[in-house]
Amino acid sequence: MTQYREILRLTSLGFSQRNIAGSLRCSRDTASAVALRAKQKQLSWPLPLELTDAELEKLLFPDKGRESSRKAPDYECIHKEMAKSGVTLSLLWSEYCEECSASGEIPFQYAQYCKGYGKFTKTSKATMHIHRKPGEQMEVDWAGQTGSVIDSVTGEMYTAYLFVAVLPSSQYAYAEAFLSMNQESWISAHVNAFSFFGGVTKAVVPDNLKTGVEKADWYSPVINKSYHEMAEHYGTAIVPARVKKPKDKASVEGTVGVISTWILASIRNQKYFSIGELNEAASRKLKAFNERPFQKKPGSRHSVFLYEERETLQPLPGIPYELALWKKAIVQYNYHIDVDKMHYSIPYEYIKCQVDIRITSRVIEVFYNGLRVCSHPRLYGRQGQYATVTEHMPPSHQKYLEWNGERFVSWAESVGPDTKVVINGILASHKVEQQGYRSCMGALKLADKYSTQRLEAACKRALSYTPCPSYKIIASILSSGSDKRPSKSNDIPALKENVAEQYGFTRGAGYYGGKK
Repeated sequence: MTQYREILRLTSLGFSQRNIAGSLRCSRDTASAVALRAKQKQLSWPLPLELTDAELEKLLFPDKGRESSRKAPDYECIHKEMAKSGVTLSLLWSEYCEECSASGEIPFQYAQYCKGYGKFTKTSKATMHIHRKPGEQMEVDWAGQTGSVIDSVTGEMYTAYLFVAVLPSSQYAYAEAFLSMNQESWISAHVNAFSFFGGVTKAVVPDNLKTGVEKADWYSPVINKSYHEMAEHYGTAIVPARVKKPKDKASVEGTVGVISTWILASIRNQKYFSIGELNEAASRKLKAFNERPFQKKPGSRHSVFLYEERETLQPLPGIPYELALWKKAIVQYNYHIDVDKMHYSIPYEYIKCQVDIRITSRVIEVFYNGLRVCSHPRLYGRQGQYATVTEHMPPSHQKYLEWNGERFVSWAESVGPDTKVVINGILASHKVEQQGYRSCMGALKLADKYSTQRLEAACKRALSYTPCPSYKIIASILSSGSDKRPSKSNDIPALKENVAEQYGFTRGAGYYGGKK
């Protein structure tokens, strides 16, 4: 702005226009015009105290404050268009001139157009310092710069990613390297950061990365379930930064760059053969970084944290959070679900229902509509193992599961001693005991149709024919009523017939022409 007041003061002191222009760095024409206008308006030094610089300018040059007859550009719209790829100010000015020509208005020249846009961008980039209360929030992010770890056996080099957490109030920082940026590393980094700080902040501010936020939204972002569960365990809240708004977590954004230089760049010439070695070196550098004195205020990050922020943090829970992964599954017809090629039973009522599975290193928990329906110790080792709870099976399957030799023998003993001998004989007649379960079940179930007394009598008669009677022999005796008749010697041929029915005809020497 032209210094009208100073020009009038120097003029009253008798300085030449050349000297005034040199002193105030303005043109001689400007100094001459101001002096001439003041004389015309009958203004002389000293000026009235209530007259401001803006009022003085308006009084001397009333036409200067008037709005131009040219069409004013929409700088806000121009700023949005400039964010698009390939768009330049020259292109936008050409389009602006075409619009003015079509509407019969006069456009600004290109220089004035650019000057106006430059002034707009300066005001739109204004920043505000936000004072963060101690213990209010923790800002987290992955550093852009990476480190490396060398495999001591193969010599292969692996990339190490640096996680950074910062407390904005004290600027106290935590950093840890991981070989992956997956969910497990992300959650573990938070757990370790809380442990390092010795407490928990009221909120955690991350980026909208997939391991933290499933769906980014301005009003209600969807937080990853494992991440949300971790926040609940520590009694904090996840408040993601807005998309493409890094100033929402300015502290960690600034610290990430400094730590990348202070830690990763400082150890760039050293070789590490495990992530533990790299983190040990990073820990030493981090300690020096936090204890480094501030340049423009007293103390360091560590001292400010100790005296101002540590006591404001919420206490840590009794046990650290154990990472839990979540997945969805459909309960199959065999009332089992598959987790890492291991099979876990679910109550059969949930067959073909979609359930949520919470997986930890020790436990598999299954939820349906938010209600936990069962849990199992996690299986390890050989793939394809089954963890089956009897209560999860349908009643008919539970009965089948209860079948065993001892149960059948005990059942037969309650009928009678001859029945017990028959059941023992059926079980012993098979190479695998389970092969005789159906025959035992069938023989014992005959008591439901004929009574236990008749079954015991039938078993006694069958034992008189053969030491190992089958289910068919007992069923034949009961159906024919032979158990009701007294035992006779002529019943033996019947045994031979029954044996022939079971094993087929045996051809002797006479059939082949031999001697009897």
